[in-house]
Amino acid sequence: METKNIGQGMFAVACVLGLALLTFLFGNFEEHQKNPNQHPDSIQNAQFIEVNLERNRQGHYVVSGSINDKPVVFLLDTGATDVVIPGVLAAQLDLKAGRSGRAMTANGPVTIYETRVDHLQIGDISLFNVPASINPAMQSPGILLGMSALGQLEFVQSGDSLTLRQNGY
Repeated sequence: METKNIGQGMFAVACVLGLALLTFLFGNFEEHQKNPNQHPDSIQNAQFIEVNLERNRQGHYVVSGSINDKPVVFLLDTGATDVVIPGVLAAQLDLKAGRSGRAMTANGPVTIYETRVDHLQIGDISLFNVPASINPAMQSPGILLGMSALGQLEFVQSGDSLTLRQNGY
């Protein structure tokens, strides 16, 4: 009788561990589908640094990087004038809100605040003193990587990949 109880207990533990492993693996798979560029590789030589990105399943370019050495996730947006940071995230990144202004978004006009990012990094690409905007109404946990940063880089799309290049760094 005791052997049967031990066997049932071991089976229950194995089922729980198997379910936990499947949940972990599925979660990682799902996160990779949202952001296939969680650890972007860089190619570097004397003239340039390149970072190759792949498109996510929604057709967007999402990449992990950092602002002022704190990890963030960027959504590349060539339609955005600035790097746009949600208000809640700006506070966590210790970014100071400057002069207010109005901006037109897909959801209509919003009040934004000027700020500057001391150091923005994607792979080995580093940008300094980047103009940015804080949008308190923005609910997304990601940061729009707009033209105030992308304009300092060359970028070329081919198929489902996008290459960012920083020349003469």
